[in-house]
Amino acid sequence: MKKAIAVDWLDKYGGAERVVSSMTKIFQFETCYTLVNIMSTKDQNLVFSNNKIKIKNSLLQLFKSKFRYLFFLFPYFIKKIKVDKSVELIISSSFSVAKGIKKTNTNQIHISYIQARNQRYLWDKDGIYFGRKARFLLSPILELLKKIDIKQASSPDYLIANSRFVQNWIKETYKLNSEIIYPPVDVERFKLQKKKENYFVSACRLEPYKRVDLIVEAFNKSKENLVIIGSGSQENYLKKIASNNIKFIEYSNSSVVYKYVSKAKAFIHAGIEDFGIAPVEAQACGTPVIAIKKGGLKETVIENKTGVFFGDQDSNAILEAINRFNKIDFDYEFIRNESLKYSKSNFESKLKDFVKSKTANDKR
Repeated sequence: MKKAIAVDWLDKYGGAERVVSSMTKIFQFETCYTLVNIMSTKDQNLVFSNNKIKIKNSLLQLFKSKFRYLFFLFPYFIKKIKVDKSVELIISSSFSVAKGIKKTNTNQIHISYIQARNQRYLWDKDGIYFGRKARFLLSPILELLKKIDIKQASSPDYLIANSRFVQNWIKETYKLNSEIIYPPVDVERFKLQKKKENYFVSACRLEPYKRVDLIVEAFNKSKENLVIIGSGSQENYLKKIASNNIKFIEYSNSSVVYKYVSKAKAFIHAGIEDFGIAPVEAQACGTPVIAIKKGGLKETVIENKTGVFFGDQDSNAILEAINRFNKIDFDYEFIRNESLKYSKSNFESKLKDFVKSKTANDKR
């Protein structure tokens, strides 16, 4: 069976790309279709186990790193990508528009793994992406894009959600059913570390929706030690407002993350995640998590057992959670054992079985 994968775009190696990496290990795709590929060779080698894979881009490639400014054209360009007619199985990895890729042959089967609430900038109700004033001005085009997004969600034959949170969102937004397969976490790389040191850690892309600014505000008040691992558009701003007890480390590889996450008192996360791989990696090290009680983290963190929650995206709520955390004696081995259900081997086995069942039962 000839197989191809479709992804939104290739830029940096992150959580979504780790999922794609596991997919390519299972299925050995011959071709990857994407809107834009600006990923370094080093990162591409991490994503694709098959180094001979052909990467085919859309015309948005001409805009290189500026392609995001044309977000309103993403649905159009994904629809224009021509999948080779000889491809029998298309698997899309979608956090934006990849699910909208069209089949060119009625015998093709398209299975889409929904990595997140797709095109969150369309469905955002909190003004995180455009600001309330800009969102008002853009509302006509955003409403049109929502309708297109709903229509393109029906393109795949089958949908897989990466969490119960995303599954519920798919049902509410698209009125479609989906199966849940949790994404792969490299629990073998993130080994148990029982000796913790006197600092907290956060690791993520430094973008507005991650709400690292709230964590910085909290630690400016608490004066406890914090290590922030990551890079992104808010990096300079966060460094500017951070006090001396906060240290910034630029992400380079998972070894750097492990070095700091494994020995931290706790991993702190303030963003609303669709699943949240990094907090599970922390738990694989036996490191408890302090997180907002919303989104996918409600499924991976057990209150007072593998971490503690705070209810609102607010720096004072984070401080209150830290105070509660400091009074709990956590069992690091228990935390580690709970993380194992999200292993790469579990993901790969379940995805392989799902695809096998759908391709075997398909009557076309």
